Amino acid sequence: MATSPNPAALEPLSGSARIWGTLALSAATFMNVLDTSIANVSLPAIAGDLGVSPNQGTWVITSFGVANAIAVPLTGWLSQRFGQVRLFTASVILFVITSWLCGLAPNMTTLIFFRVLQGLVAGPMIPLSQALLLSSYPKKLAGTAMALWAMTTLVAPVMGPLLGGWITDNISWPWIFYINIPVGFAAAFITWSIFRKRESVVKKLPIDSVGLALLVIWVGSLQIMLEKGKELDWFHSGEVIALGIVAVVGLIAFVIWELTEEHPVVDLTLFKRRNFWAGALAMSVGYGLFFGNVVLLPLWLQQYMGYTATQAGMVMAPVGLLALVLSPIVGKNIAKVDPRRFAAFAFLIFALVLWMRSNFNTQADFGTILIPTVVQGVATAFFFIPLVTITLSGIAPDKIPAASGLSNFVRIVAGSFGTSIATTIWQDRAAMHHAQISEYVNQGSVATNSAMIGLAGAGLTPDQALGTINRLVDQQAYMLAANDVFYASALIFLLLIPLVYLTRPGKPEAGGSDAAAGAH
Repeated sequence: MATSPNPAALEPLSGSARIWGTLALSAATFMNVLDTSIANVSLPAIAGDLGVSPNQGTWVITSFGVANAIAVPLTGWLSQRFGQVRLFTASVILFVITSWLCGLAPNMTTLIFFRVLQGLVAGPMIPLSQALLLSSYPKKLAGTAMALWAMTTLVAPVMGPLLGGWITDNISWPWIFYINIPVGFAAAFITWSIFRKRESVVKKLPIDSVGLALLVIWVGSLQIMLEKGKELDWFHSGEVIALGIVAVVGLIAFVIWELTEEHPVVDLTLFKRRNFWAGALAMSVGYGLFFGNVVLLPLWLQQYMGYTATQAGMVMAPVGLLALVLSPIVGKNIAKVDPRRFAAFAFLIFALVLWMRSNFNTQADFGTILIPTVVQGVATAFFFIPLVTITLSGIAPDKIPAASGLSNFVRIVAGSFGTSIATTIWQDRAAMHHAQISEYVNQGSVATNSAMIGLAGAGLTPDQALGTINRLVDQQAYMLAANDVFYASALIFLLLIPLVYLTRPGKPEAGGSDAAAGAH
């Protein structure tokens, strides 16, 4: 995203300075990525504590994602205006302050507001951590530097659900935000101590304020429409229709403005390149499906399968184990193998994982639910690096920051949209399945009568017995709805394979460190 300082002007770091610099930058990245996954298993607890439904609780995740996506394209301009080191350090400190405010939030509205602020200030952290890390290492060790950096972004999604679940069950949910405070301050202090004399050149550039305003308007309206739609019965609501119109008009105005602006906030001309638009589309749709299902699974487990937040975290955590082992192998071989094969393999494995999940039933034990998560680690390893390599292949070096920023923006927005769409479809399908199953619960049904007699024998009144049966119907309906979402997601992953083969095989050198850098 950010243009690196002139490499000739900066000698690589050495000895303990390089070790501490790498640790500080990695810790900041870890904290940032952790915050995208740590709240997933805590949603039911946060929603319950703040008096909203768990589906409304998904705002905690989507608000951060959308704000983060909007801030990412601004990194290049901000770093040239204030300097990479100053911007990165300020970003980390502001992230710590907004994390603290998230923990203190007394209600859901305040929490969402602080999560938006947290997402906005987090935008520059990941791209700048890459730029500063690459300037710390000699050219020949750039791949090693990015491999170390990528490890932290893979470990964080493993630790997030485990930490989030344990903290929620044993302390309280605000501590999922408070743990950022010591890590963030330490990372900011060490980074400033080591890198402040390596500040990049500062120059004043015009900012595309109209383009930025239009970007906020159309992305924000679309996200609010997706979140509000499920509460307000979609297009039967004037508010949802108004949001839809604002989103469409805002998008059209944004595209026209950006194509005619001299210094656009987003360089849309990149979409003229087949590899870029097909690669970015495949990665965004794939990431949206992946992230939507990653949020849906712990919600289902905790609300309808009786799992604690810790147990749900343990089911989610192993996704990073095989990814951690296989990612370095993918990185080493990306120059030798057609990246389209790797990406197609990732989509096949994702489809297999989601098909396995679509066969779950309410009797599924911990091991059965865990197996697809472990296998999913294979898909994750083969997903990011090949698709970034395809997306950035053949793009001129001076355009790489803009291309990486735009593809990251589209991917992060897709993740937030995926969350909203997955939970909305889950709710709608559950209502449909509940209505269908309820038709069989009547006085003439042998199964219903024997269940009522059995429950009466256990000392329940007729009303209590009906309530118990309704809970069982609910459990079945939400399980069948989750299966529908998993199955549909599996089919879409298979449909993405031809899209990958629309791209041309890239030149291997186009991936390199940029591929690793853009992976998250």
